[in-house]
Amino acid sequence: MAYASSLTEPVPAASPAATCFHCGLPVAANTRYVARIDDQECWFCCPGCQAVAKAIVAAGLADFYRHRTEPARQADESLVQALDELRVYDRPAIQNSFVRSEAAHLRSASLILEGIVCAACVWLNERHVGALPGVHTFRINYSTQRAYLEWDEREIRLSDILAAITAIGYRAYPFDHDRQQAVYERERAGALRRVAVAGVGAMQVMMLALAMYFGDYYGMDADSRQLLRWISLVITLPVLLYSARPFFAAAWRGLRRRQLGMDVPVSIAIASAFCASAWHTWYGAGEVYFDSVTMFTFLLLGSRFLEMQVRQRAGRVAEQQVRMLPATAVRLGDGDAQETVAVAELLPGERVLIRPGATVPADGRVVEGISSVDESLLTGESLPLPKSVGATLIGGSLNVESPLVMEIDKVGAETVLSTIVSLTERAAGTKPPLAQLADRVAGWFVGGVLLIATAVAVWWGLHDPAVAFPITLAVLVVTCPCALSLATPTALTAATAYLTQCGLLATRAHALETLARVTHVVFDKTGTLTLGQLQLIAVESVGALDSQRCLELAAALERGSEHPVAQTLRKAAQGTLRAEQVKNTPGAGVEGWVDGARYRLGRADFVAQLSATPLVESATDKSTATRVALGDAQGVLAWFELADTLRPDAGAVVTALQAMGLRVMLLSGDRAETVRTIAGQLGIDQAEAGLMPADKLARLHALQSEGAVVAMIGDGINDAPVLAAATVSIAMGTGTQLAHAAADMILLSGRLDALSQGISVARRTVNIIRQNLSWAIGYNALATPLAATGWIVPWAAALGMSLSSLLVVGNALRLKSMRREVGDRVQQTP
Repeated sequence: MAYASSLTEPVPAASPAATCFHCGLPVAANTRYVARIDDQECWFCCPGCQAVAKAIVAAGLADFYRHRTEPARQADESLVQALDELRVYDRPAIQNSFVRSEAAHLRSASLILEGIVCAACVWLNERHVGALPGVHTFRINYSTQRAYLEWDEREIRLSDILAAITAIGYRAYPFDHDRQQAVYERERAGALRRVAVAGVGAMQVMMLALAMYFGDYYGMDADSRQLLRWISLVITLPVLLYSARPFFAAAWRGLRRRQLGMDVPVSIAIASAFCASAWHTWYGAGEVYFDSVTMFTFLLLGSRFLEMQVRQRAGRVAEQQVRMLPATAVRLGDGDAQETVAVAELLPGERVLIRPGATVPADGRVVEGISSVDESLLTGESLPLPKSVGATLIGGSLNVESPLVMEIDKVGAETVLSTIVSLTERAAGTKPPLAQLADRVAGWFVGGVLLIATAVAVWWGLHDPAVAFPITLAVLVVTCPCALSLATPTALTAATAYLTQCGLLATRAHALETLARVTHVVFDKTGTLTLGQLQLIAVESVGALDSQRCLELAAALERGSEHPVAQTLRKAAQGTLRAEQVKNTPGAGVEGWVDGARYRLGRADFVAQLSATPLVESATDKSTATRVALGDAQGVLAWFELADTLRPDAGAVVTALQAMGLRVMLLSGDRAETVRTIAGQLGIDQAEAGLMPADKLARLHALQSEGAVVAMIGDGINDAPVLAAATVSIAMGTGTQLAHAAADMILLSGRLDALSQGISVARRTVNIIRQNLSWAIGYNALATPLAATGWIVPWAAALGMSLSSLLVVGNALRLKSMRREVGDRVQQTP
């Protein structure tokens, strides 16, 4: 049926239609809202539904009415008021909380849609919104009713997009996790009600079935047997019409899209068993299978309910991270005046008071106070981390001990928490190759099941028609590919949730599967194997002054410098010495006066020029250290040695990776002496130094050309090209945003032991998936011949199928019990 795009205004006539063409509600007798579609008068219950129909047809999307499987929701008559309310979402202060900047003018956001009742609703919205100028991407997840939107703010406003959705009868809001939780609760409550109805029905029908079975031996009369059959039919009806309804709806949606889902054989089995039983009950002859219908429905719903619980529990890991930001914060004004404001109103540069037990509202740094902060939900770090003046704070972390005053650096979508959420949504939006393969196999498997069932029915129909139906029914039930479909997603969901809690976040769908196949692990050095911060490792006094006095003099000379060496010396020194007439010589050092004496700090030759005396080298020689000299007119006074120290768990992780049979490599742009020393300390056999990003990329491509599956771990901007080219890439949580965007996984905790744990979990996950697939295929290979030859009755087939699905889910849940395999976690200091 084709639909024209012409619509008329209301006409003064009584409505001959019983229901509204748009929403299906009754139409009052005096209603005058009508539209002409395909030269037919279509009546509506209200002006809202008529306006929505106009918008749909005017957009050339009238096919919506042909494809829909259920009536749409009734439209809101106050559309104009609703559209005006959407303008609030154009305010920058409001958008800060949910809109992310993808490029110069490209913005993205997650939305939740209300009113989605069938696949046709998804089709309508995606095409309607996708056709708007300036909209780059609009995808809807039917199961969660969440939508991902990308648009160019120069061409269209967010409120215009939301208004376009409202105009066709749906409502869209910025994604609210409370709303999502409500969706989860409705889904869980509905599933639990269906399980309960099916369970009660199955128990009652099984009791009646047992009575009939025993009646065969004790001489039950025909009237009593017929009465029990009618009672069984009445009890089974609610199970069929209510509990089993999702199977029929899903099967119908798949068939409309020409896809064979696993609900197709389920629906055929349930419907055919009930219809045959009802027919035999009506005529009083033949076997009935009400017990098989109710038990099959109950057991299948039970296994799916368990799978849903696992999926939602895993989803709550990410939901907890998103919900960690508080609704309000205490902003400090002039004179430290306190004002409670919404977090969305905070701006960079403002100061915020964080009381003990309060949540950090945004990213920033401590400007007053000393305390400990719990970052476990963000990074997987189990112990609170000490924070003092200058330390960074991550929005969503929890202040444990004492009050802190922080200065805000980033708010809204620019925070670390928002980045984590964005990357998590990116990973959740796609399926890994292993899951896609399982879906394709399941589709072909369903087709094979239907062919086998048809062949069995034909064979037994020709040889023994009396048993043809129960045997065919048993084949349909026992071969239901539930276990096959659950084998992969259940294991991947459990593993991803576990690793997120450990601080290793997968941001792309293929990451976990690829990590299990890794043969080479390539590390960058600075900020990856090392902390990425200079540490004062030695002060050697060679003059008349002691080490502490020399350190105080050095800190005084560097008081106004932001150079990393200067920051390290100031952090290590104590005292309040002040230098005067400080003069900086770029590339050489600084010179100044302290307490009437002239000092120099910097390169050895620069310092030696002040005294014009021969240079006395340090007694020690640490080739990996940065060496700085302090001197006066009499000569060199002290040597300061600074170095980037190794992460405490670096050695244990390298050892663990090598024990797994992996080849560990170090590619760095640092000096050869430094790289050689680091590699020796960690036991890395293959290390290369002085490499530019292009050189690292060439080394990576050379390994991949030899068949290596390479995992690259880095943190800097210069690592982004190599991370993008690696088979699987892992960015340090302390790394740059560009490195995060290029990576497949992010080490949020900054602890390298999560890497070896991740590889171990990935390998075990793939093994469990293989076990699940092997079991699902093996079970069907064994059970199908038994059912086809009549050795398995329908109710036993239902039990076996459900137990098979529960076994797959239980096997996947073993991932949740894994423990760390890389020793005790070492507490780091910031």
